[in-house]
Amino acid sequence: MRPNITLELRVLLVEDDPNLGFLLQDVLHDAGYLVSLCQEGGAALLELSKSHIDICLLDIMLPTMDGFALAKKIRSSHPDIPFLFMTARSLKEDTLRGYALGAADYVTKPFDEEILLCKIKAILNRSNSEGEASVPTERIFTIGSYRFNYEAHSLHQGNNYLRLTEKENEVLYLLCSNINKVVRRDDAVERIYGKRDYFLGRSFDVFISKLRKHLRADPSIKIENVYRVGFILTDGG
Repeated sequence: MRPNITLELRVLLVEDDPNLGFLLQDVLHDAGYLVSLCQEGGAALLELSKSHIDICLLDIMLPTMDGFALAKKIRSSHPDIPFLFMTARSLKEDTLRGYALGAADYVTKPFDEEILLCKIKAILNRSNSEGEASVPTERIFTIGSYRFNYEAHSLHQGNNYLRLTEKENEVLYLLCSNINKVVRRDDAVERIYGKRDYFLGRSFDVFISKLRKHLRADPSIKIENVYRVGFILTDGG
């Protein structure tokens, strides 16, 4: 089921394929978003300068200015606007480069439109939550003997280094943003996945288990279950 929202959130869609561009524009509009469609980077930057944009969907293979270069300019002039890359290429190097530039997510064409809509909703939910006073603005956390860099998807302990997956990164960020506070499981699932669902909840539990393994070298750090409520990350170091 598509999200039922009001026409107040604006998406900047940058796609040089007119057929796909118009198709995605219709999908997004039907889901309740206002959409500004551009086919190249210069037009996209002009649209950003004159319109309020809540999220950008960027194709990577664009004429004159590729999506990476465009994202860098957007990040420089509008650091608070999240962006998501769309690409027909599935190279690991492209994915890592996209995340290094600050991409909120990455989808490979062809993609399911319902999954894209869920990703957009989840990104906007995170963006709104991060603007609240209760959420720290810093993206680097020290937990016990570990150093967690959200932007780099990295977890360090001394000379040991681990690159986190996308979902591991998001779940750990949520826990670290609420250190020593209970994170309600249903709320966490909705924030990470964009909706509440039993099977997504089971997937969320898997990432909690993975994070426990990643952090097990420091016994002062615990991710505890709070029965029928959620989880709490405690740092006793």
